[in-house]
Amino acid sequence: MPYNKLNISGAKADVLAWVHHDLSLDEQNMLRNVSRLPCLYKHVAVMPDAHLGIGSMVGSVVATKDAVIPATVGVDIGCGMMAVKTPFKSGILDGKLKDLRHEIERAIPVGFNAHKESDWHGSRWKGWETFEDLHEKVQDRKVKAMKQLGTLGGGKLPRIAVMR
Repeated sequence: MPYNKLNISGAKADVLAWVHHDLSLDEQNMLRNVSRLPCLYKHVAVMPDAHLGIGSMVGSVVATKDAVIPATVGVDIGCGMMAVKTPFKSGILDGKLKDLRHEIERAIPVGFNAHKESDWHGSRWKGWETFEDLHEKVQDRKVKAMKQLGTLGGGKLPRIAVMR
């Protein structure tokens, strides 16, 4: 899929965009600010569904060097992010990303889906002991929350980004 290199005044790194709509001044300012991060690796990528977030655009991909910043996906979906360092180089995934994505989608409930039962790790979380103090409708919410632990909630399908 072709991308455009955006011309954003004051940007310190390239901003590559797959968006098919004009970006607002606020969105351009946000991208400029992200392009100035000292830990930025190469460029900022803006996906087709990108829109204004808090601090960063939701739907942007911000690869970093020696840093992990979950909030760079726009804060509101940072809770569904996890950075995992593996011993693998990106070349091992050549030709296998589609299969990997399908495996992830089968394993992690997305949207309004949840696990059929709370998993063993989720049910052992110590936070459930004080859950009653947080919510009035304790039983309904606790059961639902336990089944949603380890899901991507009401968001969109996960993105897989591999740095080369």
